[in-house]
Amino acid sequence: MGAAPYAERAPVSSTPALFGKVMWLVALTVGFATLGVYAAREAGGGLWFIAWIAALGCLVGLNVASSRGNQTLALVLLFVFGLLIGASVSATINYYSQTDPTAVRQAFGATALFVAGLGSAGYAIRTDLSFLYRFLFFALIGLIVAGIVLLFVHMQHAYTVYAVFGLVIFGGYTIVDFNRLRRAGQDEAIPLAAGIFIDVLNIFLFFLQIFGRNN
Repeated sequence: MGAAPYAERAPVSSTPALFGKVMWLVALTVGFATLGVYAAREAGGGLWFIAWIAALGCLVGLNVASSRGNQTLALVLLFVFGLLIGASVSATINYYSQTDPTAVRQAFGATALFVAGLGSAGYAIRTDLSFLYRFLFFALIGLIVAGIVLLFVHMQHAYTVYAVFGLVIFGGYTIVDFNRLRRAGQDEAIPLAAGIFIDVLNIFLFFLQIFGRNN
């Protein structure tokens, strides 16, 4: 009985390496986002919106570049994406840092535990959960619509409920994204890192909103 061909064994043996690579890219992107938060700390006006639109362009660009095999360009766009997203949320994070630093620390700790727990669960599940992306997408659209409504309609505890639903949705994305790591190839590392970074950022912001209101 001979050993299985290398081509058949490669996906299994490369899975831990891919996991480490993606987590390293996520950590670097978080670092660039932190730099963006600091760099835009005194910026005002509509800079956050310009940074957000530019970040979306980078997100689309890195997915296109990655699909075409241009990993260098995709990597650069990933880091620019992190920098711009950091700049787009700078006003929010710096506001809480100055007025309620306890909420920032609580949100950071809760995010780490939340992502670690759900990410581990998603990675441990052998069943392909990619079918859940469709349901999560429609749930996200509903959350966005609810957020727009809340800009004009003020109800008691509505923002807390909104944040909790946001955590449920991005918690779901975290599970599915980590589950996707089990079957992903090396060429998917950068888009996956971008997706997990988005999960982490949104979970942090929702926890920040909850803890900030509680405090």
